[in-house]
Amino acid sequence: MRKILLATLTAGVMSAGVANAVTVSGGTITVTATVNSTCSDTSTNLTFPGYTPGSGAKTGTATVNVKCTKNTGFAVALDKGVAGTFTTRLMSNGANTLEYNLYTTAAATTIFGDGTGSGLGATATVPGTGTGVSNTIPITVFGSLPDSANNQLALPGTYTDTINVTVSY
Repeated sequence: MRKILLATLTAGVMSAGVANAVTVSGGTITVTATVNSTCSDTSTNLTFPGYTPGSGAKTGTATVNVKCTKNTGFAVALDKGVAGTFTTRLMSNGANTLEYNLYTTAAATTIFGDGTGSGLGATATVPGTGTGVSNTIPITVFGSLPDSANNQLALPGTYTDTINVTVSY
């Protein structure tokens, strides 16, 4: 007895009882991404309590909130303000001024500045390391308004200054 294999040709494809699939491998796709370092900051205002000349120094704090990519080193710097110097910052009310300064610690021993100067005029920045842009790292700025001879001559009124914050990374 003979066996007969029937094959059907349809649309150029011959089909039989067994279908064979063919696969090919060897191509690859390389996927890359670069995560850039970034930092951002926001700041709160520093408002000293009401000052009565001759009643003693006043203190206050502000916060610089820094967000940086993970493991990104940064340094927070503050400028000297609109008037004055790093050793004596000045708030103003018209032509009138009020002395104050900003420090890196509550002990008020190191002036918070841009890292320049030497000796008594030296200023410091505050370093940190990012923990991810969804995490805020608070940097406290300590302010001191001394009850100095110059401040005791201040005229009543509201005194202001503007400090620019720089975050280097």
